[in-house]
Amino acid sequence: MAIQAAEWWRGAVIYQVYPRSFQDTNSDGLGDLKGITRRLPHIANLGVDAIWLSPFFKSPMADMGYDVSDYCDVDPIFGTLDDFDEMMAVAHSLGLKVIIDQVISHTSDQHPWFVESRSSRTNPKADWYVWADPKRDGTAPNNWLSIFGGPGWEWDGVRRQYYQHNFLTSQPDLNFHNTEVQDAVLKTVKFWLDRGVDGFRLDTVNYYFCDKLLRDNPPHEPDTSDGGLDAPDSNPYGMQNHLHDKTQPENLDFLKRFRTLLNQYEARATVGEVGDGARSLKTVAAYTSGGDKLHMCYTFDLLGPDFTAAHIRNCVETFQKTVVDGWVCWAFSNHDVKRHVSRFAKAEEERPMIAKLAISVLAALRGSICLYQGEELGLAEAELAFEDLRDPYGIRFWPAFKGRDGCRTPMPWEAGKAHAGFTSAEKSWLPVPYEQAALSVDTQEEDVNSVLTHYRQMLEFRKRHPALLDGDMEFIGTNQDLLAFTREKNGEKLLFVFNLTRKSAEFRLAVGMTLGEHVDMPGSGGLAGRESIQLEALSAHCHRI
Repeated sequence: MAIQAAEWWRGAVIYQVYPRSFQDTNSDGLGDLKGITRRLPHIANLGVDAIWLSPFFKSPMADMGYDVSDYCDVDPIFGTLDDFDEMMAVAHSLGLKVIIDQVISHTSDQHPWFVESRSSRTNPKADWYVWADPKRDGTAPNNWLSIFGGPGWEWDGVRRQYYQHNFLTSQPDLNFHNTEVQDAVLKTVKFWLDRGVDGFRLDTVNYYFCDKLLRDNPPHEPDTSDGGLDAPDSNPYGMQNHLHDKTQPENLDFLKRFRTLLNQYEARATVGEVGDGARSLKTVAAYTSGGDKLHMCYTFDLLGPDFTAAHIRNCVETFQKTVVDGWVCWAFSNHDVKRHVSRFAKAEEERPMIAKLAISVLAALRGSICLYQGEELGLAEAELAFEDLRDPYGIRFWPAFKGRDGCRTPMPWEAGKAHAGFTSAEKSWLPVPYEQAALSVDTQEEDVNSVLTHYRQMLEFRKRHPALLDGDMEFIGTNQDLLAFTREKNGEKLLFVFNLTRKSAEFRLAVGMTLGEHVDMPGSGGLAGRESIQLEALSAHCHRI
């Protein structure tokens, strides 16, 4: 049975666009909505189903747009609402769904809601943010920390109270315990639904509520397993067990309210970002079960440095055991983490091979998948000088942690042009390294052996086989470091074997397993016999069984 149109998101391939780094059309060195419209054919030609736009809302840009000052308008650096409407119309004409970021756990301190809230303790929005009195000695109400370093509280001299901020001090947290806040947030969501967007990526979706009693977090050993923002060794945030400043039970009822609103529109979807350390999959299970909250979530499980059979199998099997009726969205890269080619490759010459192998693995997993702009070119992490950094997180933790600018450098389109065709301005907001310009779209466009060509072929292969979209998945045990599993739907059963190691390996067939015809998966190799399959280093194989 085919996936119903209302469930287009199930098994979908979503392409993340970071607007300020995609394409500049007005020569100010920053990407814009018209630039996205111009380059939509490239995205459509990849064979993806949807685009996810990182924030383009009005913002002072202290955190590159994740500090919103107006949820219902476009920041002038990106264009206008008319530009957005034009972009969305072109996307839809190309068969692409449009997902936009919703950053609703916090606002900018320049948002009118916060300006009013901080003006007094008695104004109509006085309780719209998380305010608290100091302790008797003047210190913060509790020990909560900010992911961006230091206390999670900031003193306000007008109210003579502290306000909570999980991120920058200029990003105060909304008080979702106040139903008026929920109503106001949902009204802004409705604004975009009425404009025709197809879905929402919910930033920090488990951060909406904090403990009403503001209890201290207990200590915890630093957990770097998820590879996310809260993980670098240089950040004391990981030294707490975050029981009280996020992932509160009240969040479930709000997500139900969100889903109820979406259900009033046809074929809309949500994908939530869950950063909850070792508890992330349990949180995903809670947020996606029952069909009345989020449609799907993604975690940081595959966004770390580990590209091994054991790790990937553990992540997927744990999800399958923990999340009974929910759905997951897998990704190897995004705008917050080091590009996966740099994380996974042990040498520069491995990078093209790793890039191809990674998308082959990702496309074969059960779930939806997210691609991050530039990974289809095999882009590695850019090495930037401190004076080039724009990311407040990177600046704060330099040099122990270099921040997120290395994965946010502009998209290289044309190798022979200044800034690789991203902008005609004298200076781009972030530099385009020579190594990235050399991998530009135009250099790979007609190369049958390029990473870009492999991405297109692999995504087309995924669409040709419905088993890869939402078919069953079962792992096969091996005596070697091989990733082996089957995908099955409607009578088609495919065997995938991936050798993620740097040496050749043999996959021995289980007793009673018989190979059918070899499936011509892009990049697939190996020699198959009656009892085993021989695989070269960093290679893949697919067979019907």
